[in-house]
Amino acid sequence: MSTIIKFFVAPDHDAAAVVEVGPDGVFESLTFGNFDAEEALIEWESIGTGQAFEDLVAVDDPEVVADPGDDEGPVVLAASRALQDSLAGTEEQRLVEVSRLWVAEWSADGEVFDEGIAVWIPSGLAGPARAIGQKPEGLYCRMA
Repeated sequence: MSTIIKFFVAPDHDAAAVVEVGPDGVFESLTFGNFDAEEALIEWESIGTGQAFEDLVAVDDPEVVADPGDDEGPVVLAASRALQDSLAGTEEQRLVEVSRLWVAEWSADGEVFDEGIAVWIPSGLAGPARAIGQKPEGLYCRMA
C-alpha cells in the first residue's frame, strides 16, 4: 500500500486536523510518499537535538492531532517545537548529514531509501520551519 505524506504549516492543532480532505487548497504543503513519517519525525529530532530516540517515544513525540482510529485512515501529527527549531536553525550541510544518518538508520533495519530524496525532505522542511520562527504556528504531517 502506498502512503502519501504531506507536510504543512497550520496556525494550530484544530486547523491542522484536516484528516479527510487533507491540506490541499487550505495550506501549502510538501508531498512525499512511502516512508514512516512518524518514525522519521522522531529520528530527525533525535539526530538534530541529540535526544535519545527512546526518550522521544516515551513522551509520545510526535503528538497525534487527528486519527480516525481505524489504523487505515489518514493521521495528522504535529512536529515538536524542538524539531521545528532544529530544522530552522540548521545549516544546509548539517541537514545533509542528518539525512545521511537517517538513511543509515533505515539501512541498518534492512530498509532502502533513496539518499537524494532523503536529503531533500529535511532540507525542504527547513524553509517552512524557518518561516514559523517564534510564531505560534506549527509544522504538521498528514499521512494517508
